[in-house]
Amino acid sequence: MARPTSPLRLGIVGCGNVLSAYRALIETLRVRGLAEPVIACGREAQRATACATLGLERFTTQAQEVIASPDVDVVLILTSMTAHARLGIAALDAGKHVLMEKPLATTLEDGQALAARAKDSPGHLVCAPFTILSPTFQTLARRIRRGDIGKPCSARVRYGWAGPDWSEWFYKPGGGCLFDLGVYCLTSLTGLLGPAKRVMAMTGVAIPEREINGRKIQVEAEDNAQVLLDFGDGMLAVVTSGFTMQQYRNPALEVYGTTGTLQMLGDDWDPEGYELWQNSVGAWQVFKETTPDWPWTDGLNHLVDCVRNGTRPLVTPDHALHVLEIMLKAQQASREGRALPLASTFSPPLFPEPHTEQAAHRLHDRTREH
Repeated sequence: MARPTSPLRLGIVGCGNVLSAYRALIETLRVRGLAEPVIACGREAQRATACATLGLERFTTQAQEVIASPDVDVVLILTSMTAHARLGIAALDAGKHVLMEKPLATTLEDGQALAARAKDSPGHLVCAPFTILSPTFQTLARRIRRGDIGKPCSARVRYGWAGPDWSEWFYKPGGGCLFDLGVYCLTSLTGLLGPAKRVMAMTGVAIPEREINGRKIQVEAEDNAQVLLDFGDGMLAVVTSGFTMQQYRNPALEVYGTTGTLQMLGDDWDPEGYELWQNSVGAWQVFKETTPDWPWTDGLNHLVDCVRNGTRPLVTPDHALHVLEIMLKAQQASREGRALPLASTFSPPLFPEPHTEQAAHRLHDRTREH
């Protein structure tokens, strides 16, 4: 595709809760003259709100109208998860660039078909979550690659909360805490350590009845999960996720190496800096967050930048497919009570070194207690 000189034209499919998170970034891109929304698709009841908040005159209830529109360059797929693969393939076949909310698909076959289609398409496909784009994540990745904590041996990632009360879909087949929450942890973990080799897990329903919009429902998809990953060469990691956590204060992500430890503070989708322990220093080094307003919707900004500059996205379909396989195999491993091999793979992103020194962002050191 030729590099655009005018704003990229956005077509949005899905005008539910997720769109509200993208509105601020869409407006920023519009003000900067980089992109602008031209049409949206949703339920008829969403027409007035979507048109008002996005400044649109065109609205449809048919996704294909957005996908086939000749004046759409980028399709944003913000629908329920089960529609992702079908809509993504259609948009790629129409020659569009595609941004898709997580996950890539809800079956491995659909995910493989979509990833394969992306390889042959003139358009880019980027799939959330976009945790690897945060400056803090990239700093951690560079430190691990430089050997600042030695050889990584073990890791832990966590993300959870009490669970949504606005839609029963999260608790039905095709939903569950892994697809909604664990996908963040797995994307970050594999983004740092590369593709995993094996997975085993325990998943279950801890709270069998939920109240959604004032109505009691039975929970059918897992709301609690512990996933264990084997990266080979003795490197192991655990993911804790669920609609079962009221609050927490511990770091979102920890990587333990032979000579040190890295800890991301906050959540991986909303970092608050990081801590570094090195045996050679003998103290916790605490680094404040350098980009506190970094948005978890940054994949759209990244995609627009890549299209305009003719570069390849750091967020790849192969990575999203690997994460999808892990989640599906984790569910299967829990049912069967055994570890399962992982067939998919991807090339972890390589982040260039920044121009500024990391020490410039240091907040303070916490000396070791004796």
